[in-house]
Order: sequence, then C-alpha cells, then structure tokens
Amino acid sequence: MPETVAHLGLDETALEKLGGLWTAREIEQQPRMLRETQALLMAKTDVIDAFLQPLLARKVRIILIGAGTSAFIGECLAPALSARLKQRVDAIPTTDLSCAPQLYFESDTPTLLVSFGRSGNSPESVAAVELADRFVTDLHHLVVTCNADGALAAYGKAPKGLTLLLPEATHDRSFAMTSSFSCMMYAALTVFSGIPAMQARIGPIAEATQGALEDYATMMTALASEGYERIVYLGSHIFQGLARESGLKLLELTNGARVTLFDSPLGFRHGPKTIVNAKTLVVVFFSNNAYTRCYDSDLLDELRRDNDAARVVAITAQDGVGLEAKDTVRIRGLETADDTDLLFPYIVGPQIFAFQEALNHNLTPDKPNTSGTVNRVVQGVRIHELG
Repeated sequence: MPETVAHLGLDETALEKLGGLWTAREIEQQPRMLRETQALLMAKTDVIDAFLQPLLARKVRIILIGAGTSAFIGECLAPALSARLKQRVDAIPTTDLSCAPQLYFESDTPTLLVSFGRSGNSPESVAAVELADRFVTDLHHLVVTCNADGALAAYGKAPKGLTLLLPEATHDRSFAMTSSFSCMMYAALTVFSGIPAMQARIGPIAEATQGALEDYATMMTALASEGYERIVYLGSHIFQGLARESGLKLLELTNGARVTLFDSPLGFRHGPKTIVNAKTLVVVFFSNNAYTRCYDSDLLDELRRDNDAARVVAITAQDGVGLEAKDTVRIRGLETADDTDLLFPYIVGPQIFAFQEALNHNLTPDKPNTSGTVNRVVQGVRIHELG
C-alpha cells in the first residue's frame, strides 16, 4: 500500500476532492521554499551584489511595487529596509502608480524599481514599469518573480536591470498567494540585508515557520469552526502590512463571506475599533522590539478590559502577553530575532485559518470565487494611454 501523504492534517485524496490540494501544499511547503530561495540567492551572490552595491552606494531612491499581495510585500519591508539602509525606501502599489504616475515618480531622482510578481503578468504592474521608464531619467529595475515567462521578467535585463527568478514551486498554482508571498518577501529582505549574512538566519526562520505549521494547524482549524463573523488583524510598523495580507487571504479564500479589517494597535482606537462585537475575532501580531511591544500589550490589555470581542489571539515570539495558551500562537526559536524574521512564521497561522474557513463555507480553496469575477491573475483592467 502506498504511504498516505497529508497536508494541514488532510490526506491528498481528500484535499483533491475538496479542491484544496494546491493551497494546502503551498502553505505547507514554505519552510522548504524559504531554504531553497536562500540557496538560490547564495549561488548568485556575486551577480546580485555587482548590480545592487553600486546603486546602494549612490543612495538611490528605492521603490517597492506590486499589486495586491505583491504590494503588501513592500508594505512589510519598506520601513525596516529604509532604517537598515539609511536611505529612502517607498512602498507604492502598482494600482496607484499606473493611474497617477505624475504623483509618485520623480524624473530627476535616480531610482531602483523593485517589482514583485507571482505571475508577472498583472496589467497594472506591467504598466507601472513602463510608466517608470517614461518618467524617470535614471532608472534601474530589480524584478523578483516566480514566473520565468511573465512579462515582468523581461525588464530585468543588464546593464540597468536584474531578474531574480525564484524556485518553480513558488509559482503558486492556487488562487491565493502563499509561498510566493513569503519567498518573494524573503528574497528582497535578503538581497538588501546581505545574502551571506542571511545564511545564519535562514535556519531559525525556516525552523520557526515549520514549527508554526506543526504546532498551530489544529488550533487554527478549531478557531475557524467557531463562526466568527468579523476578523481583525492588528500589527505595528511592518506587521501592519502583514495584517493587511492576513485579512486579504481570508477575504479571498472565503469569497468575501467574512468581514475583515487591518490596522495598527494605535490606529485601531481611532474609529476602526467600532467594528468589535460579540462575533469578532481580534488577532494581534506582537513585535520583538521592547518599546513597540509596549503599545501592542496596551491594546491587548484594553481589548481584554472591554470584553466586547468574542476572542482575542496573540501571535508572538516571546512569552508574557498575558493570554492563556489557547489564545496564544507562540513562535519558537526567534525570541531575540529581528522583527523582519518574524514575518515568515507569523503569516502561517492566518493562512491556515483562511484555508479552513474556505472549507467551512463549502468553497474550494484552490478556486474559491465560483462566479469567475475574480481571477488568479487579474482581468478586466484597461490601461489608458497617457497623453
């Protein structure tokens, strides 16, 4: 008898019948794909550094661009990279750039455009790089993509461009981006942090991500069965981008059946907090930075005092959040890690939760939008000529 292969607690035969095999595989493969991405980058260190280091020495403006989930990569990384590199790093969605390029591009500012794309074929993303070429005099392209045949891949040509093609398995076949999100984000973090330096960090990151999969799949499955109608994700600084991605995964995989909201712990009090009721689940991503963590803790304590939410859950790499174990996703092995390292294990719980919510709604996670009005690669976008 052949050995039964399972993903997220379900065997492949059952997953295939449920229409969720690819989504489950791609969520579960992330630790391995992160390691493979590091190995790929290590093998190309000389080429990557030869392209990037002269630009970084010039302190060029860096713009991180993408559409949808690919845009949220930039939101997760821009504040940290700007502080680390001590230069200007902006995260601007291609959905903004393509409709108002005159507001974002600066013709006389030397610029490195970092484009993220799973397929590399989103109309707005292609339009944005074409508009950048038109608006910016001294422009360079770094393309991070999972698809060698995508339109974006062609822009990374020497001498003013470089394409980083990630492992083929990261070109997610499911509707919602999971391993493509984490691996493109890891690739960008690594090339700007120093590829050899990340060699020491990839092991703990991958192990923590694997641990999150093994330790919390059951918890997320149970959480998804409790019938919350509103789900709120909160995170400070870079984790606000992760909160946005978490909310989008749930919207996508439930075909809009769940109401989601993202914010920062401080921003949440300024009106958005009114969403909380007896059917609301609130998830807070905790920073490892002691100062930032004070604000995360304050909001968590306030939510507990209010006692309005159905449930509050913390995702944290350190002890001491003050919640019971059943309400804590405790990531192991990264207690003193930089917050950027936490992005990868932190996203696993929300991905599994969204996957299980799709199944609970009798939807097929690999293709949850039954009407066909929303697609894996966006359709129906008309790019207008700019006079």
